[in-house]
Amino acid sequence: MPAAVHSITLPVLACIVCLAACGCGGIARNDNAAGVQFYQQGNYLGAVDHFQQALAKQPGNADCFYNLGATYHQQAKLFGRPADLQTAEQYYHLCLARNPNHEACQRGLAVLLVEEDRRDEAMAQLQQWAQRQPGNPNPQIEMARLCQEHGDLREAENHLIDSLAIAPNNPRAMVALGQIRESQGDASQALANYNRALAVDPQQPSVAARAATLSASQTGASRLAAMPTSAAPLSPAAYAAPTPPGNASR
Repeated sequence: MPAAVHSITLPVLACIVCLAACGCGGIARNDNAAGVQFYQQGNYLGAVDHFQQALAKQPGNADCFYNLGATYHQQAKLFGRPADLQTAEQYYHLCLARNPNHEACQRGLAVLLVEEDRRDEAMAQLQQWAQRQPGNPNPQIEMARLCQEHGDLREAENHLIDSLAIAPNNPRAMVALGQIRESQGDASQALANYNRALAVDPQQPSVAARAATLSASQTGASRLAAMPTSAAPLSPAAYAAPTPPGNASR
């Protein structure tokens, strides 16, 4: 569902559809699945209809409230309808009233509040989540995202370090920390963070590509540093521009 940020990249508020399967009977789960299919097709009215049917069969189900909130949230972003944004926020709050530790909803509501320039409310919400679940690294990761988006890299780094103190093998936190350190020019530490994340979860192609790029860059720098300082003059031909490759893609 939208706003459920599973991406490892902190600054990107990715809108990812995920099925929040209601813990109810098979009929309600079928309505949820149908709602997700409609959502993926861009038929948000159909999605809302099926999610409401699922909610009617399982009144008060937090996942159903989240699905409805996320759908209205996506509609608000696509069509610029303030009423949809208000409805999305209401559904998010209904979800959290029933399950305060609903991670996808915590992310969704934080994203919505930031989009409305209510960052302080978003941070307060995440801090309360962290206090309720001191053993959960995700509140710290989400707070790091907010800090990074507002240019406070030091505080973002502190939150990520706190998250890794809770869950030392959390790949999302390790990658996010690597991104911050890379942006600060610390390529060696960034590479170490990326490699550590890949050791925990190798199925991260974008991280693997970034690690390979940094590794190649560091290898090239080491070779350059090892070259003799009094190299023989190059022949004039060596200064000629190299022949451009064909349609090689990078």
